[in-house]
Amino acid sequence: MQHNFLKGRMADFSTLRMTLISPSRWRSRFFPSTLTDGENQHVSLHVQIMFRIVMKRIQDKWKSYRHRFVPWIALNLRKNERTIRQVTERSKDRLVSDEVVSETLLHLFRALLRNDVAQQGEVLRLLPASTQTRYLSPETTEGPDIGTIYQAYEPILFQSIGNPFVFRCIDHVLIDGNDKGISKIVYRSCSGRDRIGPFRLSDITWLTANTENPLAVGQYVNNCSNERAANVCYQEYDVPEAFPLELRQYLPNVNYRHDTQRPLRCVVLVALRDICPGEELFSNYFTIVH
Repeated sequence: MQHNFLKGRMADFSTLRMTLISPSRWRSRFFPSTLTDGENQHVSLHVQIMFRIVMKRIQDKWKSYRHRFVPWIALNLRKNERTIRQVTERSKDRLVSDEVVSETLLHLFRALLRNDVAQQGEVLRLLPASTQTRYLSPETTEGPDIGTIYQAYEPILFQSIGNPFVFRCIDHVLIDGNDKGISKIVYRSCSGRDRIGPFRLSDITWLTANTENPLAVGQYVNNCSNERAANVCYQEYDVPEAFPLELRQYLPNVNYRHDTQRPLRCVVLVALRDICPGEELFSNYFTIVH
């Protein structure tokens, strides 16, 4: 029985070896050389369809990626000058002061906490009585661009693959606003790492369908065009150290490393004009600093 088994196995390997050595026999079995004209046309049509599908996918990938391909951007700057925001120096990149941004965010976040005061009992109990009164008494704006913050020296290769939501700041800091895949896992991990007791230092609800901060959608603002001008613009903002601990739960940003020695970076959307309800937002994806 053992000899027969080995003989059968050897026969199987022999067949496999013959197949590998003689690929023409395998081709003749599955792709007969004698095809009718109708069959040849069918095969040719099938190949054309597959080629078009592949080319369509490549074109779609290129249309998404080209806005992050620096040589393409440089060659096409003059073709779409209306879609580019230009400033004379870094200080002119801000339309409003950081103090105004802070006050706007504080006003919004306090309203959000008041609206959710029934679920904030554990947090409120740890706050001074005067602060509790502010939130319990009865009493909106810029929306932040969101995600994990990477300094210029921190790794983001795998997170950036196929990711159109990476925002590059003027000082080369990167913000990954993708809510799927590796980016989502990294953000959740960093957010859980930075929690202090009942105090959450960042918002993770923007990764779900039930977002606590309704303005944490900055990553979905489309680029303006020659036909549709920008009605908002991106402005970089560093969260001050004095920002209230209980309100940081609404900040949709987190540092990649816990020991980053600089303020938390956010990017807010500032309206360039009055925006009507239901109006789509458009921004400049590129800012040139002269």
